[in-house]
Amino acid sequence: YTNEKADVELGLSGVKMALKVLSEYYAKQDKSHSAAEGAGGGIIGLLEVVESDFSKGLAEIESTEESAAGAYEQETKENDIEKTMKSKDVEHKIKEHTYLDGEVKSISADRANVQAELDSVLEYLKGIEGQCTEVAETYGDRTAHREAEITGLKEALATLETETALVQTRANRRFRGIARHVV
Repeated sequence: YTNEKADVELGLSGVKMALKVLSEYYAKQDKSHSAAEGAGGGIIGLLEVVESDFSKGLAEIESTEESAAGAYEQETKENDIEKTMKSKDVEHKIKEHTYLDGEVKSISADRANVQAELDSVLEYLKGIEGQCTEVAETYGDRTAHREAEITGLKEALATLETETALVQTRANRRFRGIARHVV
């Protein structure tokens, strides 16, 4: 932009100077030679068109640059606002992340404690159920117990009937220190 503007301004100043010189030359009354008045008017008209084109080009260049600069400033402001918003979002997300990490740790610890307590209760329940739950004996088990008991009782009876070891004989019964009185 700077180079292009400088070139257009230089060209415009050159055309203005040429117009000034030609206008002064053809405006003089005392000319030492004959001037071509018709050709001079055409050249001056052509230079005025060129001046107009240069002025229009310069105005377009400046207008384009001003609108680009305005758009740049607008975009910069929008970017700054967006950057600030995103920075704040990041801060909030970090705070939320930190909070949620703490909550996860706390809940995990609570869960571990509750799980240990549950395991303990289930183990105790299993022991209690073993003690409290009555398991019915099967018919075969009851029959086998009765048969064993009957067999044991029969053996004891046979032993009592055949053994003489348990039979008592006459015993001398005296109290200590007391003798029998003879009368």
